[in-house]
Amino acid sequence: MMGSLVLFFFACSLLFFLCFANAVTSVIDSLPTLSFEEGYTQLFGDGNLMLLRDGKRVHLSLDERTGSGFASQDLYLHGFFSASIKLPSDYTAGVVVAFYMSNGDVFEKTHDELDFEFLGNIRGREWRVQTNVYGNGSTAVGREERCDLWFDPTEDFHRYSILWNHDRIIFYVDETPIREIVRTEAAGGVFPAKPMSLYATIWDGSNWATSGGRYKVNYKYAPYVAEFSELILHGCTVGPIDHSSSCERPENARYDTLTMSTDQRARMTSFRRNHMQYFYCYDRDRYPTPPPECSIDESSKERQSYGLDGVRLGDRRRRHRRNQGERSRVVDADAFL
Repeated sequence: MMGSLVLFFFACSLLFFLCFANAVTSVIDSLPTLSFEEGYTQLFGDGNLMLLRDGKRVHLSLDERTGSGFASQDLYLHGFFSASIKLPSDYTAGVVVAFYMSNGDVFEKTHDELDFEFLGNIRGREWRVQTNVYGNGSTAVGREERCDLWFDPTEDFHRYSILWNHDRIIFYVDETPIREIVRTEAAGGVFPAKPMSLYATIWDGSNWATSGGRYKVNYKYAPYVAEFSELILHGCTVGPIDHSSSCERPENARYDTLTMSTDQRARMTSFRRNHMQYFYCYDRDRYPTPPPECSIDESSKERQSYGLDGVRLGDRRRRHRRNQGERSRVVDADAFL
C-alpha cells in the first residue's frame, strides 16, 4: 500500500513538473489580459497616448513635441509579463520603442532592469530587437544582445514576453524563447531581485539607436505610432510602502517551477544561431576581461563567427553587400521628400 502511494505521488509530481515545463507555450492563452484602466497609468506624453477598444489597445506616438509611455500601477516581484506589439513602419531611424521592467524610481543607485528595446532603422532595413539586463545598479556593464527577427514586426502584432522567477529570466518572441539568464554564483548580485514596475515607451534615441547615432529621427515621417494590445500583468504584487509580497501565497510558487521544454530549448538554440547579431560576452573591445558570467571557448565555431566587437561577422558582410544598393535607393527617394 505504501509503495503504491509513493508511486502515485511520484507520478503526480512528475506530471506537475511536465505541465509547468511546457506551460509557457500556452500561458498567454490562459492568463487574463487587462484593460489600461485596470493595470496601468500614463507616464508621459499628454495626448500622444491614445486608448482604443475600451482600453484594450494602446497607441503610443512620438512627434517633435514628445514621446509617450505608460507604466503598471503595481510593483511586481516575479511573474509573467507580456504584450502584443506592432511597430511603426517606413523610415524609423533613431526611434526606440521599449517594453521593460525597472525599479529605477525606487532604487535609484541599486536599480534592476529587464529590457526589450526595439531599435528603428532607415527605410529598407529591418528593426533590431535588443534585450538587456541590469541588477543591483550594475549599469557600468551592459549585457546587451541584439537580434533580427524572422518576420516584419511592422506588418502585424507579435507577442513579446518576460518570465522572471527566483532562478531564471526568459525572454520570448511569440512562443519562441530567445534568451535565458540563469542565477549563478559567478554573476553575483547582478541578477534582478527587487520588485519592479512594467513600462512601455516610445522616444527619440537619435544619439545611439541606429548605427551608433549615425542616423537620426526624421520628423517629416512623424508621428511614429507603436501599438500595444493583449496586455498581461501576471505576477506577485508588492506593497509600495513595506514591499510585502504576494509571492508567499502557495499559488504563486509556480513561477519558480516554470522552465523550458526540450522543444523550446531547441528552438531557442536555433533562433540564436540564425538571428543573433551582437553578443556582449564576445565584445572584447568593450570588455577585455569578459563579465564573470560569460563562459567562452575561444576555439569554438560560434566564437569564431563573431568579431572582437561582438558583432556577427557573416551578418556584417551580408548587411554591407545588401545595403550598397539600398543606400543609393534611400538617398534617391529621400531627395524627393
